[in-house]
Amino acid sequence: MCAAGRRWGRRQRVLLWGVLLAAWEAAWGQLRYSVPEEMPKGSFVGDVAKDLGLQMPALTDRGVRIIDRGRTQYFALHGKTGHLVTAERIDREQLCRLVEKCVLRCELIMEAEMKIYRIEVEIRDINDNAPSFKDNELEQRISEMTAPGSRFPLPEAHDPDLGQNSLQSYELSGDEHFSLAVQTGPDGDLHPELVLAKALDREEAAFHELVLRASDGGEPSRTGTARIRVTVLDANDNAPVFSQAEYTVRVPEDVPVGSVLVTVTATDADEGLNGHVKYSFHKITDRESELFHLDSETGEITLKDNLDFEEISSHELQVQARDGGDLSHKSKVMITVTDINDNAPELTVSSAVSEISEDTPTGTVVALVHVHDRDSGANGEVRCSLDGGVPFLLEKPYEDYYRVVTARELDRERESEYNVTVRAADGGGPSLQSSRVLCLRVLDVNDNAPVFSQERYSARLSENNVAGARVLRVRATDSDWGENARVRYRLGEGGVRGWPLSSYVSVQAETGALYALRSFDYEEVREVGLWVWAEDGGSPALSSNVSVRLVIVDENDNAPQVLYPPAALSGSVWSGVELAARSSEAGALVAKVVAVDADAGQNAWLSYELAKATEPGLFRVGLHSGEVRTARSPLARDASRQSLVVLVKDHGRPALSATATLSVVLAESVAELLAELGSAARAEAEAGAGEAGGSLTRWLVLAVAAVSCLFLAFLLLLLALRLRRWRRSQQQLLAAGSGALRGVPATHFVGIDGVRAFLHSYSHDVSLTADSRKSHLRFSADSCCDTLPARPPPDEPAPLLGDEEPAGAQQADPAPLPVSSLKPSVSATFPSATLLLFHPVICVTRREDLDVFSLPRFTRGEGRSRESAFYWRFIYNFNYVITVLQVVHWHNFSWGTAYPLPLES
Repeated sequence: MCAAGRRWGRRQRVLLWGVLLAAWEAAWGQLRYSVPEEMPKGSFVGDVAKDLGLQMPALTDRGVRIIDRGRTQYFALHGKTGHLVTAERIDREQLCRLVEKCVLRCELIMEAEMKIYRIEVEIRDINDNAPSFKDNELEQRISEMTAPGSRFPLPEAHDPDLGQNSLQSYELSGDEHFSLAVQTGPDGDLHPELVLAKALDREEAAFHELVLRASDGGEPSRTGTARIRVTVLDANDNAPVFSQAEYTVRVPEDVPVGSVLVTVTATDADEGLNGHVKYSFHKITDRESELFHLDSETGEITLKDNLDFEEISSHELQVQARDGGDLSHKSKVMITVTDINDNAPELTVSSAVSEISEDTPTGTVVALVHVHDRDSGANGEVRCSLDGGVPFLLEKPYEDYYRVVTARELDRERESEYNVTVRAADGGGPSLQSSRVLCLRVLDVNDNAPVFSQERYSARLSENNVAGARVLRVRATDSDWGENARVRYRLGEGGVRGWPLSSYVSVQAETGALYALRSFDYEEVREVGLWVWAEDGGSPALSSNVSVRLVIVDENDNAPQVLYPPAALSGSVWSGVELAARSSEAGALVAKVVAVDADAGQNAWLSYELAKATEPGLFRVGLHSGEVRTARSPLARDASRQSLVVLVKDHGRPALSATATLSVVLAESVAELLAELGSAARAEAEAGAGEAGGSLTRWLVLAVAAVSCLFLAFLLLLLALRLRRWRRSQQQLLAAGSGALRGVPATHFVGIDGVRAFLHSYSHDVSLTADSRKSHLRFSADSCCDTLPARPPPDEPAPLLGDEEPAGAQQADPAPLPVSSLKPSVSATFPSATLLLFHPVICVTRREDLDVFSLPRFTRGEGRSRESAFYWRFIYNFNYVITVLQVVHWHNFSWGTAYPLPLES
């Protein structure tokens, strides 16, 4: 009971150590199994999934497969159970003929993790082979003179099994004259010998039949037999003797077929037939019988087939020399095959990926490569390397295995594909090499933003363009691939003159073409700055931007605009009238035409020329200044009133132009000027009346009569009262400002048609703007020189109402007002000899200072009745009121400053 317990304990310990050993080997990447030979296909070898601690889904997902390096795939991995099973029937004697321990190796590869597990399967021998003799029928010749106890070697049986299943014993049966002796060699082989137990007598029996039986130790035991025929001969005294007990020879594996490897020799002291020796193989395997040939006469051993060190590195042969008397002798021949470097390294790609992302981290495994060289020693030492210029390197994690890993980060934009050449070279001389090429495609990731072909873009667009016109095209490229390289364009945020930028321009998303959505006006928008964004189709998307400057090019679409002289008002003869003294010399400044052009550049360059003149040679115009000067001194024959048409033209293509009309009066005094202007007014009035026809005259007469009757009948009293009240209020309102001009002599004022005008000429400046409320008229100090003299008043002007004013009513003229008291503001200078009439802005003074030329002649009383005088005086006062209202109106809406209007009863 105690013995049984101890045996059970030993079994448990052995099992536990086996489990621990398997776990330790699995942890170090090696699995060991053992199976008997001759198992049918699909037999269980081991539970790989369990030993590696993996579940079946994990095995499937990780791409697990079995690789056998031999010519035949002996093992496979069951896809459903994860078991290692046999793929073929395994014969240990065929695979491991001369090896005592037969081990088959294979690898289990997990492609997902690039891991390798070595698997060793030991093939256990079974008693599947019986001992056998090379020849089933043997013949032995023995002389009748042979003494009892003599020994004769017998052919040996061969059993390819190992251990207990191999050959274990011999038995002899059939005759009392012979017995069997078995010798055990130093290597444990059994050598049967036939022993003569009793003297032979040829006359008694010439032949003896024996049976030699060989048995192995298997269960059940297997046997093999050979029949021996012993022939009794006459006396033969000497047996053959070899010259060497053992022949040893070393030959390279590449020795040519037919070469003599070694020659064995044996001698026999007998003569005649008993001394003739023949050679034969006593013990030889089937493979060796295919490789070697022994000449029975000469003893030469020649090569019949190519040797292979990798297959069999040494051969042990037994040769026998037999004479004619059937006496024999044995010797051993050892043939050692030396290795030469005749095998190039075998390079096998066990696992590899064909695509790898460019953002793969450094050290990622891309391939597993197995190398093997069948040669030995230095010839079998293999070194692997990679061709230069690739971002990969080799690591050797296991014996005979190399791992190709990334050495640095990859960049698909630099190199999209790699052909990685793995080279294996052995240490032989000369070295043999082999190589394999790994084709690896780099997958793109969105790591590059679009890049514009220019740092900035600019374009010129002519104004008045057609809406929808293409301006320019921006172009951006992305060095990525596929969708990551698809670029789309869009406008950045912005505005132009308070309007969204998208209402002015647009960009085509696919092509990057920029279009103008509206017609641009250079005078409104001269430049548009914007940003265009380019965005790729990656996830997440990357983008970049570029500035675009759109310059609007001016076109000549604006004609020059004349600022001075101003355009004539309807019915006015005072606009643009200039005074030129008849005594002026050539080159004297008469006037200046001022014009502007809203365009820019060459389109705004203005030139002036005299297009039409009453006297062509009298005046000239400055080409660029617009100054009108006398070309020569005026002559007496020259007309007093000269009309000049000045053409103002820009330099655009085509050129645009405008005209300014100037009326120049040649006069030496103001009286001549006023007379000329009065005649011109009457001429225009007569011309207008003539053109209007008699009907207009009649209607005017009726209108005057109706107004006169109305005022005489109903409003005479009311008008008188209102005039008195209005005059008093004006005197009070303008009392403070009226002193500004009290120092100016009355002779400096002259009346025309009931309107008083300030005629004293000063060198003055006029500032004109588009807004009339901001225009100024200013006088410079001490500039009274070269002015027109005031016309002296008449000696005794007639009373306006037909009554003489009381003596002494005429007050003395106040001192002249200092010109320097008027604050100057110079903008454009005009000559002092020029009289500027800005109708209807007219400065008036006292009624007593009216010039005689300002009233109709029949108001003086000559030949007129008191009634008619009173009538015309009423008309004059009525016109006076209308004129004052015009002056006040113009004072409030046209000029910033008006001159005072002193009114007296």
